[in-house]
Amino acid sequence: MRVPLRRRAIAALAASAVATPLLLAAVPAEHRRRQADQFADRLVRASSARSAYRHLQKFQQIADANGGNRVAGTSGHEASTEYVNALLQKAGYDVSYQNFEIWQAKTLTENLSVVSPQPRELKVSAFTFSPSTPAGGIDAPVAVARGDKAPGCSPGDYTAGAFAGRITLVRRGGCTFAEKQAAAAQAGAVGAVVYDDEDRDAALHGTFGSPAEGRIPTAGISRADGEALAAAARDGVTVHLDIRQEHSRKQTRNVIAETRGGSAEHVVALGSHLDSVPEGPGINDNGSGSAGLLEVALKLAREIRKPGRQPVNKVRFAWWSGEELGLLGSDYYVSHLDAQQRRRIALYLNFDMIASPNPAEFVYDGDDSDHKGSGPGPKGSAQIEQLINGCLDRRHQPHEGTDFDGRSDYGPFIEAGIPAGGTFTGAEGIKTEEQAQRYGGTAGTAYDPNYHAPGDTLRNLDLKAFDTNIGVIAHAVGTYAHDLSSLDEPVRHRPAR
Repeated sequence: MRVPLRRRAIAALAASAVATPLLLAAVPAEHRRRQADQFADRLVRASSARSAYRHLQKFQQIADANGGNRVAGTSGHEASTEYVNALLQKAGYDVSYQNFEIWQAKTLTENLSVVSPQPRELKVSAFTFSPSTPAGGIDAPVAVARGDKAPGCSPGDYTAGAFAGRITLVRRGGCTFAEKQAAAAQAGAVGAVVYDDEDRDAALHGTFGSPAEGRIPTAGISRADGEALAAAARDGVTVHLDIRQEHSRKQTRNVIAETRGGSAEHVVALGSHLDSVPEGPGINDNGSGSAGLLEVALKLAREIRKPGRQPVNKVRFAWWSGEELGLLGSDYYVSHLDAQQRRRIALYLNFDMIASPNPAEFVYDGDDSDHKGSGPGPKGSAQIEQLINGCLDRRHQPHEGTDFDGRSDYGPFIEAGIPAGGTFTGAEGIKTEEQAQRYGGTAGTAYDPNYHAPGDTLRNLDLKAFDTNIGVIAHAVGTYAHDLSSLDEPVRHRPAR
């Protein structure tokens, strides 16, 4: 999870074209809501971390048998899709694979060092799909891109003539990594180094969508190293950058499953990504979201087989591929929907990392009541947040908002004007003292210290958080499968934390 920031461009026309459709059923609204509440309660009681844990075990077994990971385009991911597909077919869903091509990168060399005035090595991570440097690397002076909220995102952040033949140093944030390095390349830079905007030890990992987006060799470093390098650059500093990568094209696939019953004019869509990073098996990121979604789907299938319990609305589940490479699977899916198919999707719910070992309970801030980051989601997103908050409140579970920054698979949906929401228990961000008091765990430590690392295994999960979020998935599925009227309810704004 947690890929580079995507720009949000939701035109008013698109928003109106994908306005939330409401079900005009013959039954009275109050009766419909009561049915939905009862169905949701049954689904929540049937779904649990205990029953979903078997899927996590299977994902771990698959990774162990396939080189330690479940990366898109590899045998580990293919085996994961076969496991999910087989269970859904047996449960009675209409299941299909959506095949598409992706690029993969293999890093052969990634080195960054200060040459002068004080030589030292820096921890660095070559961006996925970065162009390679010439053999032996590049020695060049550092030039720092300007900008505050969107540093290095526009030509105006590069003083004319000051970046030619130099390596650009730029802070993360405000636009995609691809846009930053493209702007640097246009200014004449021969390489780019992006430093993190959060305080953590590891070098910043980043990716472009494909090799075609890469203009100049680009790598990431930590915030501390970036700030130190920026300070040194005021008096002049030269660095050595050496990146070599091989890029290859492969096939991968999404798994799409939907109920055979329910109105196709009103689709309740949910998704999670099934691929891991190369460094580990990805049991929290995102085996947890995938397992939670799978278990609720199986329990829903069991419920709707009973007489009189067919869903009013069609429910569609998706397990995306290529999220770790830049939301590729969800982007492919949304981009291949025609206008009518988009209009039929009433909402999209995303679940990515829901069992972090040092968790917080984050709910996507659909109404932007926290006034942080990217602003509100499309019309209906505020009501989705309200429904999830209400579910957590009734279970006496603390929670807080998190920005709609587009860094997971809801991104393509909100860009298309489709209302979205979901939960998240944290990745590489650092838990605060206030959050440790609210949720337990350890302040000053990442929500998931094993994020994008070999330690993201069965041993490093919080099963209580996993259970809480499975309850959220079940409640949302049970409610929206029968009643979409809450998408038009007034929003009771919560105070920002």
